[in-house]
Amino acid sequence: MPKKWDTKKYFKISEVSEILGVEPHVLRYWEKEFKEIKPSRFSSRRLYTVEDIKTIIEIKKLLYEDGFTISGAKKQLPKRIKRRVLLEEIKKELNLLLELLKKGT
Repeated sequence: MPKKWDTKKYFKISEVSEILGVEPHVLRYWEKEFKEIKPSRFSSRRLYTVEDIKTIIEIKKLLYEDGFTISGAKKQLPKRIKRRVLLEEIKKELNLLLELLKKGT
């Protein structure tokens, strides 16, 4: 993940477009098709969180790399999100264990 992700809470559609290499109109279309993308609105601007961006990355992989249709990606996305969340939890636990091991030596 880019360093910018550590310091920013919200990203404009133009920033997300640049980060992911996806045109803004595609992001708006995906937002309509996938209920999992829920950017906040402020002064009629879309503001995406890091979680939104991670979900969009999964959608992009499903469509562009794995060759799913929109319909197929809709079915696969909840499984991918569950897996991502589980892996993030495991990573946190492993990092905690690593810190404990470092303190013990």
